[in-house]
Amino acid sequence: MTNSIMSLKLLVNKRDHKVVFAEANKDFVDFLFYMLTLPIGAIMKLLSEEIIIGSLGDLYRSIENLNDMYILQNKSKDAVLNPTPSTHVPHQDLLLFPIDLPTTIERKFYRCSANNHRCRYVADEPKAVCRNCGYLMSEEVAYVALGAAKVATTAATGDVGFVKGVVTYMVMDDLAVKPMSTISTITLLNRLSIKDVCVLEEKEVVFGITEGLKLLKASLECKNVLTRVFLDPEDHVNIV
Repeated sequence: MTNSIMSLKLLVNKRDHKVVFAEANKDFVDFLFYMLTLPIGAIMKLLSEEIIIGSLGDLYRSIENLNDMYILQNKSKDAVLNPTPSTHVPHQDLLLFPIDLPTTIERKFYRCSANNHRCRYVADEPKAVCRNCGYLMSEEVAYVALGAAKVATTAATGDVGFVKGVVTYMVMDDLAVKPMSTISTITLLNRLSIKDVCVLEEKEVVFGITEGLKLLKASLECKNVLTRVFLDPEDHVNIV
């Protein structure tokens, strides 16, 4: 569901201007799980226009500017600068970041072009060199995905994404996820020493690609992620 919009219900502590937790359904939790499948290179590509705390942004740009003459012949900078997530399920109904994702898992493997049956190496890059005889690993071989039938069956039954949709989930300010229940809510409020429920207010927000990028960036920089994304200083006026 690329470029889609979903809604979240936030429980906000008006006194401290902090998000206590978000009441979320399957779509939002699936999105959080999806973020963990992103390679660091893909994250840097998404946040390339942002100011990133730390040195990963500088590292990414230095590789981007590095002349191809310094890269090994059987390697490509694009594999580092524009990688795709290792976990991708066809028909997955997620709010996806605008990166190049394959619509299906299309993996290719290659063997030694010398047709030497003693060479039992395989590679996923046709420029790789056979360790046994030194020929290029350029002859494509068929790849059979063991889980293809299972994926097709799962997609047909509507069970896509990562988590089940039969329950509502609590997503904490630091993005910790747990199934929502009355007991877990009371336990959380006690742990946060919130005795007066009058300081709490429900706030409904929308969540799309823009908020997703903000959440991704904030998750690399702080623990109060939901507060940073949804409760900026201008919002404080509206919830007090």
